[in-house]
Amino acid sequence: MPKVLFLTTSHSYNDDRIFYHQAKALRDNGYEIKICSLYAEYKGFIDGIQIESFAVLEESIKTKMETFSKVCDTFHPDSIICSEPLAVVAVKKFVKEHRISCIYDVTEWYPSMSMLQNYRFPSKIFQAVKFTLIQLYAGFLSTHFIFGETTKKFPLAYFFGFKKQMILPYYPASVYINESIKKLTPGSITLCYTGQISKDKGIENFFKAVDLLRQKVPDLHIKILIIGAAIHESDDVYFRTLVKNYSFENIDIIKPTGFEQFTEAFAEADLCFDLREINFENNHSLPIKLFYFMGAGKPVIYSDLKGIREHMGELSFGSLVDPHDAEAISDIIINYIRNPELYRSHTLNARKEFKEKYNWELIKDNFVDFVKKSIDP
Repeated sequence: MPKVLFLTTSHSYNDDRIFYHQAKALRDNGYEIKICSLYAEYKGFIDGIQIESFAVLEESIKTKMETFSKVCDTFHPDSIICSEPLAVVAVKKFVKEHRISCIYDVTEWYPSMSMLQNYRFPSKIFQAVKFTLIQLYAGFLSTHFIFGETTKKFPLAYFFGFKKQMILPYYPASVYINESIKKLTPGSITLCYTGQISKDKGIENFFKAVDLLRQKVPDLHIKILIIGAAIHESDDVYFRTLVKNYSFENIDIIKPTGFEQFTEAFAEADLCFDLREINFENNHSLPIKLFYFMGAGKPVIYSDLKGIREHMGELSFGSLVDPHDAEAISDIIINYIRNPELYRSHTLNARKEFKEKYNWELIKDNFVDFVKKSIDP
């Protein structure tokens, strides 16, 4: 039975992509699976998958690398799938000595803006260059690449184009999707924001659009559903200030839910939003939540990101917008209210596209085959 080891520094051991999709797909095909994360402490088996996770995210780089190296030595995998450069570097000796595959699963832009936000100019430039070189080094050490989206292929796919690679989007498995297609209730609408609460992720853009909507249609009963939390204290203060300043009459704020209950949490929503800022990093992302909204049958209003356009083109179940254009966004919402048949068609389009194009079942076998060929070329 081939062994596959997943290594991640910043993702949880039960991360939706790693645990619920990739690990389970390999398990179902007869592989012995182990996940090692540095995010939280846990040891045991979940659904037949071995977990050996450590809460050492704040420890030194040396400690992190030694942790990964020890897990490698004890598990003795036939293939390693790494989610970050540190993991790739940590297992380079084991990979070389045992001549196994090391697959770098690139899902985040590296270096991310959050990695650089605490540095001041000019040290920020130096750190950006340093992290980029680390990324290239990880690319050099890896034997294979998996890219979560085409816009994240740069620079590794161009420097190391001779290495085997595949695109593996963030499509969810149907079993984790709770379909909740709705019909608009006359005179009422529920608008939903999910995920990290911060200026960068667009909470203020969302509030501005909703505020303009209530000014344009004062008799409309608007319910705001927010599922998420602020990660940093500064974001929490910022959010509380926004809530106080806008004084929305009907706002429901829910803490992040477990992965398996995510689509149930926004079942009552009529429209789902993601109005994140269009900076370099965000523009090259393909937001995972989009596919969950689609699977649930929710029309969406999203920032006009390059990552979405390159992967999907125009949306048949929503709109791509300038996140700062509250006027246009509010008009889109009003258009749904005045044209319930348009709203209905978008709910059906969302479900149709999910079932025909954007679910995990369609790409799962490609992933399993890619890992299999990395072990037995």
